[in-house]
Amino acid sequence: MFFKSKHTLFYYIVIRVQSPAGTIRINVSLSVTLYKFFPMVADSCGIPLDGFELFRNRDKSDKLKRSSKVTIRSASLKHGDMLYLIPCKSPSVTPDSSSEEVTPLSTVKEDEIDIILAKEDGKITRSRDEQLCRHGANAKCVHCVPLEPYNEQYLLEHDPPIKHLSFHSHLRKLMGGVDKGKFALLENPNCKIKPGCTEHAPWPAGICTKCQPSAITLDRQTFRHVDNVMFENPKMFDRFLDYWRKTGKQRIGFLYGNYEVHKDVPLGIRATVSAIYEPPQIGTPNSLELISDDKDSIVDYIAQSLGLVRVGWIFTDLLADDLTKGTVKHVRNLESHFLSAEECIMAADFQTKHPNPCRLSTDGSFGSKFVTCIVTDYTEAYQVSNQCMSLVQDNCLVPTKDAAELGYIKESTSQQYVPDVFYSQTDSYGNKSKLLARPLPVEFLLVDVPSAFALEPLQSFNPLTTKELFPIENRSDVGDIQDMSSLAKYMKQFTSDEFLEAMLDFHLLIYLASMDVYPLRDHMDPLLEALKHRDKETVQAWSKGEQWLTVEHFMDAHDGTTHSGGPSSTTNSQQYSVGSWTCSQCTYINAVTRGTCEICDGHGDEGSAIYINELTRSNVKFDMATG
Repeated sequence: MFFKSKHTLFYYIVIRVQSPAGTIRINVSLSVTLYKFFPMVADSCGIPLDGFELFRNRDKSDKLKRSSKVTIRSASLKHGDMLYLIPCKSPSVTPDSSSEEVTPLSTVKEDEIDIILAKEDGKITRSRDEQLCRHGANAKCVHCVPLEPYNEQYLLEHDPPIKHLSFHSHLRKLMGGVDKGKFALLENPNCKIKPGCTEHAPWPAGICTKCQPSAITLDRQTFRHVDNVMFENPKMFDRFLDYWRKTGKQRIGFLYGNYEVHKDVPLGIRATVSAIYEPPQIGTPNSLELISDDKDSIVDYIAQSLGLVRVGWIFTDLLADDLTKGTVKHVRNLESHFLSAEECIMAADFQTKHPNPCRLSTDGSFGSKFVTCIVTDYTEAYQVSNQCMSLVQDNCLVPTKDAAELGYIKESTSQQYVPDVFYSQTDSYGNKSKLLARPLPVEFLLVDVPSAFALEPLQSFNPLTTKELFPIENRSDVGDIQDMSSLAKYMKQFTSDEFLEAMLDFHLLIYLASMDVYPLRDHMDPLLEALKHRDKETVQAWSKGEQWLTVEHFMDAHDGTTHSGGPSSTTNSQQYSVGSWTCSQCTYINAVTRGTCEICDGHGDEGSAIYINELTRSNVKFDMATG
C-alpha cells in the first residue's frame, strides 16, 4: 500500500512474525532498518528486546541481525513474509557486532510414540498390478508406486473407510510440497487479548488490531490424535459396569494404558487400556459429580512406575429398558446427540490438562491424545477438536439450558472480550451460509474414534482370573471396602510362589501405596519396577523384606491367621506370636502385657478381642474391656 506525503512516497508492507504467543502482523516501511524493526517486534509480542531472536526459517536457520546498516528492503524481506521468533535465555548482542549462537529454550520432549512414528516412512506400499504394470519386478510405475499416507483415494477405498487422517499423516501433508512445510503453521487458536499492548487502555476501555484475537470459523477437524481405543479384556470393562448393575447410578473412571502404533491406519496411534481407576464421585441415575481426589498423585505414581499413562476417561449413560432381558435404551443417535455440550466441555477440559507435546507447534503443544469413552447401549469413543479445546480453555463456550446437543458462545463483557465464532451450514439447495455460533451444534467440535476389545484378550493385571479380585476403590456404598480385612482375605488365596500374581492388581497397588496404617509407598519402588518387567525373583525377595513383614503383621492382627502370600516360616512368624492388641487411636500393635498403648497411652476398642499364640492356633482371647 502507498502513503503519499508532501515530500516523498513511502511503501509499506506487512511482515508476519510467528512467536509462542501466536502470529502477529507488523506494518513496516521498506526503508526502516532492522535496528528499529526489532523494537517493533518486541512491543508487538510483549517480549523484552534482548529476550528473542528472529529467523527466516522454522529450523532456526538464516538468522536476522539487529543492524542499523540493513533495511527491510536490503534484507530482501517482501510483503507477507514470515519470520520466526525464538525466545532465548541469554540476551542478544549489541547492534552490528558479530553475535554468538544463543542457546534457545529446551526442546520439547515428545511422547515416545511420536518419536517412533516420526522415524517411520509412512508410505503405503502397493504390489505390482499384473494387468496395468508393464515393467520388471524391481521397477515401479504410477500404478504400483507407494502412496503418501494422506492419499485421499486410498483412505476412501479402505475397508472400512478411514474418515480422519492420523495426526502424523496430517503432519506429512503439511510438510510436503515444494516449500517442505516452510509456511505450515501448527498454532492453537487464541481467544484472549494479547498482553503487552501500550497503544490504548486495557479492555474494556480500548482494543486494537494488534492485541485483538481474530474471529474463529469452526471447521470439522480432518485429523485425529488417536485413531483407535482398545480395551485389553472384557472382564476389566465388565467390573466397571457392575457398579451400575448393582445401584442404577452412573459411574466415571480414568483409563490407564499406553499409546501404540495402530497398523490399520497409516501412521496411526492406538490407545490401549490396561486398567480403569474410579475416583471419588457422586453418582445418580441422571448425573455425575467428581470429588477432589487425595489419591490422584498416588495413582499416577503407580501407573508411571508400571509404564502406564492416563490415556482417557470413561463414563456410563445407561437407562434400563427390560430388566428381564438385560437391555438398555438407545438414547444417543443422529436425531438426538452423540455427546452433549456439557460433556464436550468436560472432555475439552481433560484434553487441555493432558496436552500433546509437539516440537512443530508455536507453544510446544498441539491438541491432545486424551480420549473420551461413553458406555450407552454400546461403547463409543470421541475426542473434541483443537478449536473446542481453545474455546473451553479461554472460557468462551457454555452449554445451553434445554438442548443437550447445542452449545453457546458467550458474549463480550467488561471483564472478558470474546471474539466472534462462526460455523458454516449448507441448506437443502446446496447454498452455504456462515452463522454466528449462538447457539452452536456441538457436532462441529467432535472427532469420533473407533473402539473395541482385543481379539485375543490381554491380561496386564489379574492374570489368575479364577481368584477373587481385590475390591475396587470408592465403592463402599455397594459393600466393596478396601481395608486390612479385605487385604488379608485377598492374600489368603495365593501361595508363596504366587506373590507376583497377587501383586498384579492395579487397585491393590493403589491401596498399598495409600495405606494410613503404614507408609508403604516409600518402599514400593523395587516392587513396582519388578512388576513392570515381571521379575519374579525380585518380587519374591521383596516379599521377604521387613516392609512386607510389617504389613503381614497388620493383616494377622485383623485376621488372626498366617498368610501364604508372604514368608510363612515359623521363624518369621514367631516374633508376632506372643499375643498383641491394636491401639484404636494410633493403630500401634502392643503386647498383651501392657494396659495402655506404648506410643500414645491409648486403649483398644471396647469389647474387641483378637487371637493370640499363632504357633498353636489356640482360641485364647484377650478382652480389651477387662484387660
